[in-house]
Amino acid sequence: METILKCENLCKTFGKKQILKNVSLQIEEGDILGFIGPNGAGKTTTIKLILGLQGITSGTVYINGYDVQKNFTKAIEKVGAIVENPDMYMYLTGYENLKLVANMYKGITQSKIDEIVKLVKLENRINDKVSKYSLGMRQRLGIAQAILHSPKLLILDEPTNGLDPEGIKEMRELLIELAQKQKMAILISS
Repeated sequence: METILKCENLCKTFGKKQILKNVSLQIEEGDILGFIGPNGAGKTTTIKLILGLQGITSGTVYINGYDVQKNFTKAIEKVGAIVENPDMYMYLTGYENLKLVANMYKGITQSKIDEIVKLVKLENRINDKVSKYSLGMRQRLGIAQAILHSPKLLILDEPTNGLDPEGIKEMRELLIELAQKQKMAILISS
């Protein structure tokens, strides 16, 4: 098993206030790790440190064997993430949103986009405007955007927030499929 994400003794302080103290975790390919805690416990801060969105006070993060602080571009290239709410243009269709994201990466073909649309079960609605989507559909489109470039690590910050029980069940099934079939390592906070 290949270790995809490894955090060692992560610490974060803002001024004199210590937000995180010695957080360590590890995820292998095909694993799903639930990162659970109350609001304000530091889950989102940890995720932001992993993704390089905030500076690490001390400790290290390795993604696919690369140190995020020393080799950020290499570490982050095979990572997909949704932190807080997925960004999308509500006045465009789901497909147009995916096409915009696809343009940021090399070699994402039409058939790759179609494959991802099918995977997230949006094939019947992909040509509708995102403004007409339910929250669950927008979450699935967000995941589609995050996995278009076939990441080895997928990080989702509270992906089931606001979803009804059916939406939560669909999300769970999708994540299990990504872990098992695509061998993706997945970190979910809740």
